[in-house]
Amino acid sequence: VQLQASGGGLVQAGGSLRLSCADSGRTLSNLVMGWFRQAPGKDREFVSAIRWDDGTTYYVDSVKGRFTISRDYAKNTVTLQMNSLKPEDTAVYYCAARRGSLLLRPETEYDYWGQGTQVTVSS
Repeated sequence: VQLQASGGGLVQAGGSLRLSCADSGRTLSNLVMGWFRQAPGKDREFVSAIRWDDGTTYYVDSVKGRFTISRDYAKNTVTLQMNSLKPEDTAVYYCAARRGSLLLRPETEYDYWGQGTQVTVSS
């Protein structure tokens, strides 16, 4: 599994960004795909996850109603649509994958990681 994240950038508060995570090596079947973020000076934290096979999703409370995680079979990608962005969403965002079906939060449960993409939300 080789994950590549893209789509970060600079946006004003209230704006939107769309992050994508693609696997160049294989299908994402039998995997749970997750997004994490790390703000300056803080630990990396879980944001959202989706089970590839049935689309079940899970969100951290701070992004519920603003972020949407989805999958695209044709493109073999997972997308994180981020709306109503706040300055506190500023972080480096990482996509990750774990084998199995459980949607888990700890980063130690994830087996594969992509490179980060910077999201900066200005006030």
